[in-house]
Amino acid sequence: MIPSRSMENRIAPSPFLVTRPIELYAFIDPACDASWSLQTILRKLQVDYERYFTLRTVLRTSLPSMNLQCVNDEYSTEDCEKHHASFPSIAIRAAEFQGKRAGQRFISKMFEYSYLKSRNVTSFSVLVEIAELLLLDVDEFIRDFSSKNVHRSLQVDLSMAKEMEVDNAPTFVFFNENIEDEGLKVSGLYSYEVYEQILEELIGQTIIPNSPPPLENLFGRFDALTTKEIAEIYRISEKSAERELKKRLLQQYVERLSFKDTTLWRKKCN
Repeated sequence: MIPSRSMENRIAPSPFLVTRPIELYAFIDPACDASWSLQTILRKLQVDYERYFTLRTVLRTSLPSMNLQCVNDEYSTEDCEKHHASFPSIAIRAAEFQGKRAGQRFISKMFEYSYLKSRNVTSFSVLVEIAELLLLDVDEFIRDFSSKNVHRSLQVDLSMAKEMEVDNAPTFVFFNENIEDEGLKVSGLYSYEVYEQILEELIGQTIIPNSPPPLENLFGRFDALTTKEIAEIYRISEKSAERELKKRLLQQYVERLSFKDTTLWRKKCN
């Protein structure tokens, strides 16, 4: 059963965790299908074990081949190309300039557009449309999209990837509290249990997952989730998750979006 707010029952954090002992760097590339799959793992890790780690998302996107005039000067759809493989990463950083939460919501909406709606997220106009849907300050988004600050931010990400010897995405790099220890790099995608085991080994004791939050809190944090994601977070079958979600659908709390063989759920806007 998916808990509601009235059923909330959280496990108290371990007393030894005054601060989060693990730093987790997640290197993604919006042009890579596997990087999108990593988002599901990241969400569940955050729900289950976020008190054990701090997360930084790093964009591993190559910039040298793009028309830098489009980035360094004010963007003009007449003067600059309207499509580029680097645009999704630039857009994520531009959205993040309006807050980390805005950046995460932008990533989620780009996934929906690209893989569920089959929209071209390398298109500048599509990225602006996403910003509008998320109620971002669109004028500010467009200014930041073409600003030197966004370009510098992506260059920092590339430098970080080089320093940590990250050659492809997706890749996780874990650091523990001992600054003398090297980071543990995990390239590619593995089962969720592998990442649980890594966290436990780095912390040096058994890690205890948080109780899943009430559904209202979950949709307050993640804009849209698949039936499979919700089932995994609450450790129930997809059939049970769908049954519980249909109850919320009848209550007009959530809405259901169907794309091919995928069902997406999100909080209904009143």
